[in-house]
Amino acid sequence: MTRSEQFAGLSVAIITPFRDGEVDFDALQRQVEFQVSAGATCVCPVGTTGECPTLSHDEHQRVISAAVEASAGRIRVMAGAGSNSTEEALRLTRWAAKAGADAALVVAPYYNKPTQEGFFQHFKALAEAVELPICVYNIPGRTGKNIEPETIVRLAELPNITMVKEATGSLDQASQIIAATDLTVLSGDDSMTLPLMSVGARGVVSVVGNIVPRDVIALCKAFDAGETAEARRLHYKLFPLCRDMLSLSSNPIPIKAAMRLLGRDTGELRLPLTPLNPAEEKALRKTLAEYGLFDA
Repeated sequence: MTRSEQFAGLSVAIITPFRDGEVDFDALQRQVEFQVSAGATCVCPVGTTGECPTLSHDEHQRVISAAVEASAGRIRVMAGAGSNSTEEALRLTRWAAKAGADAALVVAPYYNKPTQEGFFQHFKALAEAVELPICVYNIPGRTGKNIEPETIVRLAELPNITMVKEATGSLDQASQIIAATDLTVLSGDDSMTLPLMSVGARGVVSVVGNIVPRDVIALCKAFDAGETAEARRLHYKLFPLCRDMLSLSSNPIPIKAAMRLLGRDTGELRLPLTPLNPAEEKALRKTLAEYGLFDA
């Protein structure tokens, strides 16, 4: 058993819905209800997919609180609480705990590129100040620097560092962490869910789960049940969606476009993010149609 086994399965990195430039809290509640109905393990508001960099501090906190309120204990909430400022990350993590979130998703400090000791001290400060399970979100493609596996092994000595959202794309790195710790490793890339579970990861923090949560849940359950052929079938079924969510444009531009096409969101983004161009949207529409989500 891993340290936060209760988060195994599908956690959904939910979007922050906007309407006329403002956060649409009614739509946010509908998103949570959609995931509850699907049987997801957890929702993760105000992460990368939730456009956290463009939210004000007040909006960020209000979205966390709204997600917790909408969940009403029926689904776990892992609130995005990261920052490149340790003080700000501490404030957000404290807010998540106060609001009643079940865990905090804390991205590696970005832009200022700390040393490995800096990464360790950052997460240690949060872990010692707040009694809330913390998921270390390692995504060097966005933050500019990798949290090396040796540093994560050190962090595992802190009791409430319990999870890693693994978005390095490296099976070697994930294998080293899984072999050396009892941390719950969750894939941070949809297309890597099955490969990472094959070496011991316990699920995924998913983008495509916003639109097809039941298929992602089915993949995780099939693998856990030893039904590897079925897990592979679902992996290859999901793969075109996973590919488009990352290759057509930066996340969350494609997933917001997909949700708009499916009638589940306005598709609004905040600058500096801009919508898909016509050719990209045509490609996305084709993928959604081929998946069977609507007629071409």
